[in-house]
Amino acid sequence: MPDPLFVFFAALTLGGAALLVASRHPVTSAMGMILALLGIAAEFFLLDAYFLGVLQVLVYAGAVMVLFLFIIMLIDAPAAGGAYPWRRAGLGLGALALLGAGALLLAAEPSLARAAGPTPPELAATPEALATSAKAFGRTLWTKYTLPLQLAGLLLLAALVGVVSLSKAPRAAE
Repeated sequence: MPDPLFVFFAALTLGGAALLVASRHPVTSAMGMILALLGIAAEFFLLDAYFLGVLQVLVYAGAVMVLFLFIIMLIDAPAAGGAYPWRRAGLGLGALALLGAGALLLAAEPSLARAAGPTPPELAATPEALATSAKAFGRTLWTKYTLPLQLAGLLLLAALVGVVSLSKAPRAAE
């Protein structure tokens, strides 16, 4: 029997994701994505991965979503008009039902699930230190992953400059 809090936060995450996909207004879709990301952060907290939960809230639900909302507000995207595409929605709901049935089958019959395999060597020694130590995470981030981190920052900066330059109103000829 799954934990009731897990079920609640999983439903919150799926509800936010459904709002993200089903909404025709971009701001409402962004709010649905924030709700889904907060549900994922709550799942991290339930797994005692507090550092990952805080990072999820700060980085994704905070900074990235503020950037998305900033872009949406600057572009001033109108809500999509017209009839709702029921055929594509039905196909998506059918795929969701199929995935849900598979998940229920795996939950009902645990013998169908396979073991994950051997633990990677970098996690086998002290998984607690790697999961809970901000110092170890920071050291790995700034030694092994320095270039991808800097490239991601440069990409976000270029996107922000591009949005600001595109959203500027052209000056009237004098």
